[in-house]
Amino acid sequence: MSKKQNKLITKEILNNAIKGAFLKFDPRFMVKNPVMFMVEVGFILTLILSIFPTLFNGNSDERIYNILITFILFITLLFANFAESIAEGRGKAQAATLRQSKKDSKARRIKSDGSEEMLNSSELKIGDIVLVKAGELIPNDGEIIEGAASVDESAITGESAPVMREAGGDFSSVTGGTTVLTDFLKIKILVGSGESFLDKMINLVEGAARQKTPNEIALNTLLIVLSLSFLVVVVSLYPFMQFLGVSLPISWLVALLVCLIPTTIGGLLS
Repeated sequence: MSKKQNKLITKEILNNAIKGAFLKFDPRFMVKNPVMFMVEVGFILTLILSIFPTLFNGNSDERIYNILITFILFITLLFANFAESIAEGRGKAQAATLRQSKKDSKARRIKSDGSEEMLNSSELKIGDIVLVKAGELIPNDGEIIEGAASVDESAITGESAPVMREAGGDFSSVTGGTTVLTDFLKIKILVGSGESFLDKMINLVEGAARQKTPNEIALNTLLIVLSLSFLVVVVSLYPFMQFLGVSLPISWLVALLVCLIPTTIGGLLS
């Protein structure tokens, strides 16, 4: 693992993730993911049966089995919550890094008389012309009016390979927060402070909720339908077995349901 990757999971992120993993057991949070909510209901039910094994015509000999099922369900929920908390922590840490770098960045604005002045990138206005040299951050979203250069857009796109940007044509747009690697660019600022693509991305990461994509909504709907179908099957199994005179422990049904429903994908969609 590289040094850069190590920094993405700090001790603070791990501590917050562990705390968040337990806080996410709150049913008010878990109900947002119906599949994992069903697992939590099963966990609570088997926990009760572990304490009172004779409920629902149970047998006291089933206590050890109930405890084992409860432990497995607890670990399943804990790891799903922990993975989500880690992802949230890393996203917020990256957003904080981007925000700080943007806050500290300077811009070289070209005045009407052709002279240059240095100022904070947050002071730029729509229509300002800035000069960005090799090794410098592009202060805000804009359009190249002069020059051609190789630009590192990995901070925005995640793509490590630099791209060519030049005045005119389809490659004249640049994004704030990216880095000019070669030559220079004269850029006309097209958005105001706090309205750049980078600002929107940071606000999205730091926001309370992220809008799900249509594919996520469709997949989530499919998982809910499958889970409800399996729930109906498992619930119907209990009276059917009672009718046949076969004793079927509730914890067995809970274990069967958790095995049937798509908990892995459900956990990833939290």
